[in-house]
Amino acid sequence: MSLSKKIILPLRAIQGLFALLVLALSSYVAHWYNTTTVISSPSSINFLFFVSLYSLLSILSLELLIPRFVAPRTAASNYIALGVELSNVVFWFAGFVGLAVFLSKLLFCRGSVCQSAQADVAFAAAGWLIWTGTGVLGVREVVRKGGLMSWKKGPAAPVEVPASNKEEAV
Repeated sequence: MSLSKKIILPLRAIQGLFALLVLALSSYVAHWYNTTTVISSPSSINFLFFVSLYSLLSILSLELLIPRFVAPRTAASNYIALGVELSNVVFWFAGFVGLAVFLSKLLFCRGSVCQSAQADVAFAAAGWLIWTGTGVLGVREVVRKGGLMSWKKGPAAPVEVPASNKEEAV
């Protein structure tokens, strides 16, 4: 068993833990906005809520659905898994940067809701780092198995021209 396969399951557990933490914190902040203020919750909070749910579904699909329903040795399963990994990297990055920018623009930030939003940024940044790590492992796995264009490699088969066409071409 390769090193990446030995560490991927503990990393998935940590990803799930961070997704649950971000889900709980984002839910708390969104609930505070929806019940205490006259404005709705910020879109950056709502986006992190989506990202955490997407990550939980991604972990479910990467560890249970893709290996079971897509042939594990096909190139398609590697590309599907890589696409899911890299989409999570992009979503987590956009989520924590968006919330950090939102918090930096606030005129004041105090109380438990502000601390929860700041913790949300920290956990989302850590989640992004972990998804980036598993994304790098996924890219390495695809490249090691022949790369994205492995079907184009190899000698090209010579094209045989029939004898009747040779005479017409001359």
